[in-house]
Amino acid sequence: MHKCAFFLLLALSCQQIQAELTAADCRALGFIKAQLMCSSCDKLDDFGLDTIKPQCKQCCTLDQQPAAQRTYAKAILEVCTCKFRAYPQIQAFIQSGRPAKFPNLQIKYVRGLDPVVKLLDASGKVQETLSITKWNTDTVEEFFETHLAKDGVGKSSYSVVEDADDDDEDYLRTNRI
Repeated sequence: MHKCAFFLLLALSCQQIQAELTAADCRALGFIKAQLMCSSCDKLDDFGLDTIKPQCKQCCTLDQQPAAQRTYAKAILEVCTCKFRAYPQIQAFIQSGRPAKFPNLQIKYVRGLDPVVKLLDASGKVQETLSITKWNTDTVEEFFETHLAKDGVGKSSYSVVEDADDDDEDYLRTNRI
């Protein structure tokens, strides 16, 4: 029994050396591949968790430039108005004058969606998607001030886009707060 377990661990170790683990493999190990930065793996030694460091390194994403230095051409804040009661800070941000400060910010109402921010490059490709469920109003504003490119994309103010489904159109209009 012990020999079998040893060979299984040995085979797993060899596999990890040869190839990066899939998202499903990482999830089985307790890591979320899309959110795990390699700098976090380096900190495992501080907590006596050096035994899982090799698996962590196989699941991590290489750290790019610090988040404070990255800027994006455009952002889309997606939220459902039905979730405003659960996220009053997002409602407060949207209904205040704060979004008007960001000409390259688009607010999109998507039925049933928790609030997320999609960050896009100049060609309109989504580079990052962030959950903002725990952010307060000031954090949302500060994030956009830091990460959105200062020059607008030719728009004078932010835009609001409703869900494109005709069935949902009435729902969104009647459900607005």
